Amino acid sequence: MKYNVGTIDRVLRVIAGLVLIGLAATGTVGLWGWIGVVPLLTGLFSFCPAYAIFGMNTCQMKK
Repeated sequence: MKYNVGTIDRVLRVIAGLVLIGLAATGTVGLWGWIGVVPLLTGLFSFCPAYAIFGMNTCQMKK
């Protein structure tokens, strides 16, 4: 598995995922809020399957 999610992208994914999960857990948004698990996991593992399919990469190039 090759990393394809950069640092800023990771931070935003983790924050968005935690917010959605928190809102779902408190009953504010309903069951759809549990979709926050997806950005949380992709941020934690630095790999996004959708990026791989479309050939995208937000990681910085190594010199």
